Amino acid sequence: MKRVIAAVAAGLAGAGYLWLTGADTRTAGILPYQDPQAVAAGQRIYQDHCASCHGADLRGEPDWQTRDSEGYMPAPPQDASGHTWHHPDAQLLEITRHGMEQLVGNGYRSRMQGYAGVLSEQEMLEVLAFIKSRWPADIIARHNQINNQDAE
Repeated sequence: MKRVIAAVAAGLAGAGYLWLTGADTRTAGILPYQDPQAVAAGQRIYQDHCASCHGADLRGEPDWQTRDSEGYMPAPPQDASGHTWHHPDAQLLEITRHGMEQLVGNGYRSRMQGYAGVLSEQEMLEVLAFIKSRWPADIIARHNQINNQDAE
């Protein structure tokens, strides 16, 4: 978990500088969020595999920042109010591929399963593209900056 937090913090620090200065706003990352066909496919996949936890409207579960009575973190929102956009594309793909428990380790508990073997890599990219396509333009720009920083 410390490794994940450190990576996110480093990415946010760089992204914050870029966002404040307005520097380096080129599109970055691996998600085809500007491809209407990929986004439409991702929306269908999201409805089939993600909406039951993250909500049809991407708002997540109530009180998503507090562990439930069984010690699990509720599903976070995937819209701009959540923290998904704070992570670079590669990390989002890893979370989707392997799930949070495997990625974080050290006894971290999450109901977020990995989708490797359930969805193809292309389907995972499409669902993430759908999610990103729903963010406001300023959040997309900040997320692109996070991707740029992660690529350096």
